[in-house]
Amino acid sequence: MAEQDVLVVIPCLNESSHIESLIRQILNNYQKSKVVIADGGSSDGTRDIVKRLSDEDGRVSLLDNPKKIQSAGVNLAIEEFGEGYECFIRLDAHATYPEDFIAQLMAEFDRSSADSVVVSMKSCGSSRFQEMVAITQNSRLGNGGSAHRKEVLQGQWVNHGHHALMRVSAFRAVGGYDESYIANEDFELDHRLTQAGYRIWHTAETVMSYYPRSTLTSLFAQYHRNGVGVANHTIQHKKSLKLRQALPMLVFPSALLLLLVPINHIFFLPIAAWTLVCAGYGLVLGVRNRSVYSCLSGLAAAAMHMGWSLGFCRELVKVLRSRLQGRAF
Repeated sequence: MAEQDVLVVIPCLNESSHIESLIRQILNNYQKSKVVIADGGSSDGTRDIVKRLSDEDGRVSLLDNPKKIQSAGVNLAIEEFGEGYECFIRLDAHATYPEDFIAQLMAEFDRSSADSVVVSMKSCGSSRFQEMVAITQNSRLGNGGSAHRKEVLQGQWVNHGHHALMRVSAFRAVGGYDESYIANEDFELDHRLTQAGYRIWHTAETVMSYYPRSTLTSLFAQYHRNGVGVANHTIQHKKSLKLRQALPMLVFPSALLLLLVPINHIFFLPIAAWTLVCAGYGLVLGVRNRSVYSCLSGLAAAAMHMGWSLGFCRELVKVLRSRLQGRAF
């Protein structure tokens, strides 16, 4: 199949260590690509790298993203460069992709006639801490069995997946990403796509490799944002939580029950049970991966669960308080 023109959008912020190799991989492996870097104000030399590559190859463009968040960067790129393209591909700067990633996506797009082609995402690490987090995220303890967190043996129609390729007309028809979301904007967009009758295909032909956060505090902060995003989606679209979301959501409320321990020791049981599950599952992962360091995977899981739960609960309380105040007036 002959190559089709494709727009590649990479939202990024301070990715000087990865951006050049990713851009060169795209240019070398897919000739008919236009690469737009939507930069949120990098201060580590990323912008200079992109400008240099843009001078070398007209297929590369640097786009300022004053709102900084990824959703705004992609929206702006489609607004500025989307005209004339049937589809666009969204890539993450802090990830690695197979050499034929774009070619495989385009082939699946052509075969399936889907409006969006999504992929599985596998975590990996370049440091011992990242490896530990990756093992956690690739496990049920870390992903709750989410479909796009594991490789699929056969392509299938789905309601959500990790964003890779999307039809420009479908993206525009539903209004693009909701920029009020600081995280989980992909999940929210998939909801509107499927509600509008557009189809999402989860390909089995290729996967991406994702590098998790490199510190415990940044991992906690990331999952806190994810919790906020899920809370927004749950409230906005009046959706109920799935079991894999409801269980970690209970972690922070379980921690609050510790305040009642002086009244009755039974209030200690929920947080104790969660702690034992994280620690025990971490030991299992360590044995399974034959790694002493991976036995600490439970620590990463605890940070992920608590961050997610705190973010969800804080946003829920914030929205409920705002609504009650609104009724008071």
